[in-house]
Amino acid sequence: MPKFPPISECNIKTKSYKTVAADLDGTLLISNSSFPYFMLIAIEAGSLIRGLILLLTFPIIAISYLLISESLAIKTMIYISFKGLKLRDIEHVSRTVLSRFYAGDVRKESFEVFDKCEGKKVVVTANPIIMVESFVKDYLGGDVVLGTSIGIDPLTQKATGFVTGDGVLVSGMKRKAIVAEFEGEGMPDVGLGDRKTDHDFMALCKEGYMVHRDKDAKPVPEDHLKSPIIIHEGRLVKRPDPLNAIIFFICLPFSFLLSLIKKDRLVHKMS
Repeated sequence: MPKFPPISECNIKTKSYKTVAADLDGTLLISNSSFPYFMLIAIEAGSLIRGLILLLTFPIIAISYLLISESLAIKTMIYISFKGLKLRDIEHVSRTVLSRFYAGDVRKESFEVFDKCEGKKVVVTANPIIMVESFVKDYLGGDVVLGTSIGIDPLTQKATGFVTGDGVLVSGMKRKAIVAEFEGEGMPDVGLGDRKTDHDFMALCKEGYMVHRDKDAKPVPEDHLKSPIIIHEGRLVKRPDPLNAIIFFICLPFSFLLSLIKKDRLVHKMS
């Protein structure tokens, strides 16, 4: 297995790259977990009940990821989060709500390398294309997203909950996607990843750099992204990682009760 230097050793002031292939979670983003973004889809495009089901399934998802396969864990999140949702609702939430949360999670040092490339910029990810494409293209300046395709029923225009094509893009599937995308052009000048399963596609690149986890990693100021962030209202204020999601659902009944009390007081004042 090849060894790649840390991204801190990539000196963009002295090097010039034309093409780049980069992973998303944990690489271009500080967070290495896609769970919060599936939770946003589940709640904002679906319902609170769907979000609660996803949260209750989190232990199974985590065990699947650690002990069985990354692919199975992602398929589980896709099925729970997407099954039966209308295509237009998924696209709307991905373009608005998800983009707002993604924007606050972009990692400065890896984005600077990605942005420095003057030619083709490709993001290769296990996440569904529909979930990340608008953010990657509009805010990161990416040209192509190679990711997982989800099934859409042509009659109802609703998600089936299953993946299509070659399945979930992990490990060797990322390598296969990069080979197909850059066929006839030459492989990317630089590859960026954060885990061993990224090594397969990084080994194709002329140079590769690892983006290691760092609790002190700095986010990119939002005004340095390619488009200004438009704030859209949603149910969630904080990025719903498992802990925040648990707090949200615990507090939900109290919030509902408080709203009823306020409404009752307002009715009494008007009367």
